[in-house]
Amino acid sequence: MDVSIIIINYRTPQLIINCLKSIYQHTSGVTFEIIVVDNDPENGGKNVVLAQYPEINWIDMEYNSGFGRANNEGMKASKGRYFLILNADTLVTDNVIGRCLDKMEHQKDISAAGALQQYADGSPMPFYKSFNEFHKTFFILPPSRIIDRILNKLYPEPEYKNDGQCDWLVGAFIFVRREAAELSGRFDEDFFMYGEDVEWSGRLGKQGRLCYFNDCTFIHLENDNPFRRTSISWINRFSTQMQVSNMLWLRKQYGTGAYLLMILHYVSMIPVLFLWKMLLNIKQKKNPFGHLKTQIIFTRKTMVLLHYFWPTLFAKKYLYKIKPSENIDLLTIS
Repeated sequence: MDVSIIIINYRTPQLIINCLKSIYQHTSGVTFEIIVVDNDPENGGKNVVLAQYPEINWIDMEYNSGFGRANNEGMKASKGRYFLILNADTLVTDNVIGRCLDKMEHQKDISAAGALQQYADGSPMPFYKSFNEFHKTFFILPPSRIIDRILNKLYPEPEYKNDGQCDWLVGAFIFVRREAAELSGRFDEDFFMYGEDVEWSGRLGKQGRLCYFNDCTFIHLENDNPFRRTSISWINRFSTQMQVSNMLWLRKQYGTGAYLLMILHYVSMIPVLFLWKMLLNIKQKKNPFGHLKTQIIFTRKTMVLLHYFWPTLFAKKYLYKIKPSENIDLLTIS
């Protein structure tokens, strides 16, 4: 078996069907199996999918285990020499799986690779290539050339030796060598959603190069989920679940110092952001206490981060999944 394609389902049977249809339509020259891991068997539409594709291996989880744990179960049940971690809300439009296999077979120093994401209209979807590029986005600071220069000096971009090389791969499409996945330890099961692909990439990168194949693309539809961000601004650029996962990744990869610095940054920014907005309101001859929704959302998200402060600081082993009452993005949709 060449490739084990692992897809996580959470109440998206039609997306699964569309994804499978594209795989079977466009994939050739590859022996593959498809494993679907369902994080909500009661509402996952298993019978609907299996009625059309009875040959796939369907695994029911006992609870909503998130992305990493479910993928690990899929990898445990797999037979392929390679794994393809693939989102349910994706479509392949040509034999991208076959090309990835061929490239991996001829470049043994690559432990894992990704394809370039595209929106539904075929336009390119932006992505981060380096840990430092991603890390810099955590700082909630006003856009400024001076600030950019300082951050770039503190967190410089790495120089890659090969075309397409990167620090981490987007979890929507990760083509990974089985030996590299086993040696790296697979996904860290503390992550519920977001950040697990970044953390795993750090360990996969120790087994060989990570890269994006520039002639390999796929469609990422970005299906809505209850943890997706809303009210996006330069202040509230991450969803609450994403932010909790980001801080967990920061603690695991860079240690307690980097984590404490970021938490201190967020806490100290609360009065700064309120004061800035109130002064702006006064300048514009408005109620100084008006239009503070963005600042309030930021404060509430920071309070959630502080709820996970001690477990994150001491690297407690458990599933970092926010509670419904902590899902500030969903609670503040207007």
